[in-house]
Amino acid sequence: MTDASRLKATIFVGGLDKRVTTQDLHDHFVPFGEIVEVTLPKPDLPSSTDPHRGFGYIEFELPEDAQEAIDNMHLSRFYENIIEVAAAKPQKSHTEGLGSKTAVWEQEGWLAKHAVSDEDRQTANQEQDNSNDISMDPTQGLAGLDEAGPKPA
Repeated sequence: MTDASRLKATIFVGGLDKRVTTQDLHDHFVPFGEIVEVTLPKPDLPSSTDPHRGFGYIEFELPEDAQEAIDNMHLSRFYENIIEVAAAKPQKSHTEGLGSKTAVWEQEGWLAKHAVSDEDRQTANQEQDNSNDISMDPTQGLAGLDEAGPKPA
């Protein structure tokens, strides 16, 4: 199974009670289809006594089963908590976004979005120079704005 199809078949479950185990989550969502894997991420701090971080991921065999679980379980009650169920988003690389050790302008995503070629820069400068040559009255189109009240019909 490709990563893209695995992502489509994976759901995020948030707002979980600390008592919830992977087996509880599996048993609660198995009516919607065959489950491949259930994950409850552990807390980042080794000194934490919490069993998980309050959310988990469930990977189904089929994307249709994942969508059915989202449609039926979003904002439902599980262990006295209202849970949030949504499609899982791709995990960001540790080299991208805030918290990475790479400068934002050196990250591939930023470059793809903000990089401008020399040719594009020259074209933009030429267009700006051409627009500056045209003398325009700054008050053009403002006639009648100094009169208050409704306009006569």
